[in-house]
Amino acid sequence: MTLKFAVPVALLGTGMYVPERVVTNDELTKMVETSDEWIIERTGIKERHIASEGEVTSQFAAKAGMEALRAAGITPEELDMIIVATNSPDMLFPGVGPLVQGMIKATKAGACDVQAGCTGCVYALVLASAGIGSGLWKKVLVIGAEALSRLVDWTDRNTCVLFGDGAGAVVLGVSEGKNAVLAAELHADGEKGDYIAFPGGLAARPANHASVDAGDHFVKMKGNEVFKYVNKVIPSFVKDVCEQAGLDISDIDAWIFHQANLRIIEGILRRLNVSEEKAIVNLQKYGNTSAASVFLALHEGFADGRISRGDKVMLVSFGAGMTYGAIILEI
Repeated sequence: MTLKFAVPVALLGTGMYVPERVVTNDELTKMVETSDEWIIERTGIKERHIASEGEVTSQFAAKAGMEALRAAGITPEELDMIIVATNSPDMLFPGVGPLVQGMIKATKAGACDVQAGCTGCVYALVLASAGIGSGLWKKVLVIGAEALSRLVDWTDRNTCVLFGDGAGAVVLGVSEGKNAVLAAELHADGEKGDYIAFPGGLAARPANHASVDAGDHFVKMKGNEVFKYVNKVIPSFVKDVCEQAGLDISDIDAWIFHQANLRIIEGILRRLNVSEEKAIVNLQKYGNTSAASVFLALHEGFADGRISRGDKVMLVSFGAGMTYGAIILEI
């Protein structure tokens, strides 16, 4: 829906961080029965960055967050809130948000996590925008961060080839001019909650020898169902968001979809009749970084000049839940 904020919101800066270790498709062929050609054909992914021993999500989040703060020209002490979207926190509690708050010494900021599958980044961005637009906060750091490699079964070729680790960050603040957030919409379809799940370890299936032996502590995904669902739902959803904002599909200068699968992105673009040149795609380098992926692409779009001030940018994501959401920014 079109958002009418009492206080206009501005995007002040972006940042990202990925771990140094890179795992190529060729390396994966030594671990599971697959090939570079098969992975590229099915996903578009060529390599991914993977956490080394001792690295955790909060570290990635803090580094990306600090880069975004530097780009925005503000200090951690100026923050009112930190919201971290993640599906692979260091631990169940405390959350990654409070850990980051302590690490960067944002002494005046509240902090929390948002867990909404890969759509968590868009959910968090919308929540931050609403907080600023209502006058509750003035400056908010929003981070999407993952170390999903720790939750993947590296003997399952259907999932281990997909995911990568890293973090992306955005700083939002009060605008001195027009509102940067033109429209946003969030949805979920919980009846399809079994499409993507991490079943073991908590209240439904507490950790025990049986849950470990059953492999419940790894990501489970019905890839074909996810593929069909997203291609069915997202094109019409995106059109509706544009219409509610009084925009035509052609008015969007840059498209950033969740970097899950190149075939999904290409399929949505075809259904929208949008040129692939308008889409920012970097999954070939990072794989599916879940709640971090949209922010990684947004930051790189700025860095390499594919996004310029004044552009209208559509961020679209989908993930476990089945959650999906979109936000239109006029940068």
